[in-house]
Amino acid sequence: MLAITIRQLEYATATARCGGVTAAASALNVSQPALSVALAQLEASLGQPLFIRTPGGRITPTSFGRIWLAEAQAQLDALTRLMAGDTPAAPVRLACFEDLAPTLLAPLITKLGAAAPEIALTVEVLPFEAMADGLRSGRIDLAITWDLGLDGSCDKTVLRQVQPHAICAATHPLAALAKRGAPLAAIAEHPLILADQGLSLGHMRALFSARDLPFTVAHRTASLDLMRSYAANGLGVGLSYTRPWGRRSSCGAKLATVTILDAGSEPIILARLAANALTPQAQRIAALIPGQFAATDSDPSDGET
Repeated sequence: MLAITIRQLEYATATARCGGVTAAASALNVSQPALSVALAQLEASLGQPLFIRTPGGRITPTSFGRIWLAEAQAQLDALTRLMAGDTPAAPVRLACFEDLAPTLLAPLITKLGAAAPEIALTVEVLPFEAMADGLRSGRIDLAITWDLGLDGSCDKTVLRQVQPHAICAATHPLAALAKRGAPLAAIAEHPLILADQGLSLGHMRALFSARDLPFTVAHRTASLDLMRSYAANGLGVGLSYTRPWGRRSSCGAKLATVTILDAGSEPIILARLAANALTPQAQRIAALIPGQFAATDSDPSDGET
């Protein structure tokens, strides 16, 4: 346990600045005897004197005292900054759901860098469960995700509403409906490909169950990219809310995207734990993010001819 108090440090450094006990006591608005006693106790704790006493009350630091008092003043200055909240800016910790990241994350980082170049970002791409754990533990400041699996402990800002769509081979019968969209019942007539992610998988199943529509799952894939490849190669009809640009899968096969007209929409949200007091830098990023989400095009696959 430390025997030295902050008040003793303040008395000692003031004495060094003022050049004497009387002047230091006056500057601090304390009695001279109280300050003298505090200095004596401090020097006793250190085991050696901080000051050389000279006739007339003038005192100067010893060789040891000069170095010790400079460090003491630095520590007091640091404590003053700490109590004022003036701490070094830590990077803002931003997470993005793994399926949204390929289409949203890089453009967002670029825009935030232009809008707030002085703020550093630490970015993670995570599945739902890891993101929720990160928010609850305070390890993540902000998360961009679908509004799935987050309870009332999180504050949520809607960034964009997105309709689900079906993904099929360019030669599939559903491809003829790409321009006008299709009802969920028409999608249910075909074997489905669903992403093998717990919350996402359950949500997609619920779309059909809520309407008493029978459906068959032909494949479950580990990623959206693999789902698109399966669908483009005629292995079934994929379902997704995340909609990358382009009319080809990663393997080069042509595909079509068909908006599902009667399945509502889901919000992409910016989430933060309500109990987590954000740094000013994180608050700034949270305020900037909604403005970076412009309305989506009616058919983003038109980006490739």
